[in-house]
Amino acid sequence: MAGDVETLDWDLIFQFVSDPLEGSAIEKPWTERTEPPPFGTTFGQVPTPPESCASSPVDISSDDDDTPVFVSTTFFPSAQLQVLPPDLVLLSSDSVFFYVHQHVLLAASDNGFNSLLPLSPITDPGFVGCVVPFPEPSAELNIVLHAIYNISCAHYSPSFDSLVSALAVMNVYGISVKKYITRFAPLYNLLLFHAPLYPLELYALAASYDLYDLAVPASSHLLSFPLASLTDEMVDRIGPRYLKRLFFLHFGRSDALRRLLLPPPYSHPPTVTCNFTEQKKMTRAWALASAYFAWDARPDLSTSSMESALAPLAEEVSCEQCKLALQERLKTLIVQWSVVKVYLYTLVSGFTLKKFFQRTI
Repeated sequence: MAGDVETLDWDLIFQFVSDPLEGSAIEKPWTERTEPPPFGTTFGQVPTPPESCASSPVDISSDDDDTPVFVSTTFFPSAQLQVLPPDLVLLSSDSVFFYVHQHVLLAASDNGFNSLLPLSPITDPGFVGCVVPFPEPSAELNIVLHAIYNISCAHYSPSFDSLVSALAVMNVYGISVKKYITRFAPLYNLLLFHAPLYPLELYALAASYDLYDLAVPASSHLLSFPLASLTDEMVDRIGPRYLKRLFFLHFGRSDALRRLLLPPPYSHPPTVTCNFTEQKKMTRAWALASAYFAWDARPDLSTSSMESALAPLAEEVSCEQCKLALQERLKTLIVQWSVVKVYLYTLVSGFTLKKFFQRTI
């Protein structure tokens, strides 16, 4: 029997396996048939692609796994900047995604973020938020968003040009520059950091937006700037109000220096070795040295330069009382010059240059 089994025709066995059993023919699914299905037939759920936001032509998903996606390191989906998760995605012109909150942007803007917001209520943003293309580069958008959220972006080390452009972007999108650039605000400190390198540009920027608290410290870096070299373009940017303040700062300090240099060292009672004639020599030497400063009175004159020029006068005097009087006079001069203001003055209506000079000492 075993030999008979081994000699079975295997084709016969496969024939029984391949033939369908009687009464159990395999039916085609209704989706592949040509005749209509019976009434009441239901189908399984067909997967559909997610709806795209009406305001975004960009698809943040990509079939190509090698395509890089750039997301902000501060404004990312799980950043937890607010209690609520982000519900809006801003896409910069250089393809960087910023996950933000729509209500925060609307509260900061008075023109609906240049009419980009609020989004249509019929739009279903999905779990990633609605993507809104932003026509500005990521460097400027990053500064604007940090200012709105009151976060410092100093660790990004933005350039001064980027900061200037960011302020222009804030103005276009209805964000008050004066509100977010106040004393001790993160953006205020970041702008002030560039004052030593860009004093005139920073002062003009502060003047163009009427940022007096920023213009005051910036003006202290303009004491050595020659006002005669101001261009017409820069004058237009600064405007007459802040230009007047800058001129008054220079003129006021120069006039204060002349007034401080005018009094000579005090005289002492005549002695056998030093009478009034000898004391007049020291007075004339002081007058000549002070005239040198008064002729070219610079508002940025340092106390060290003043001391190095006037201190050698004591070497020409033999009287100890005269030397002591000269040292006291020089010390008083340095103290008085150091307390003269080196920044802008607040000018009120009807304030004249003569009154200003009288208040600089």
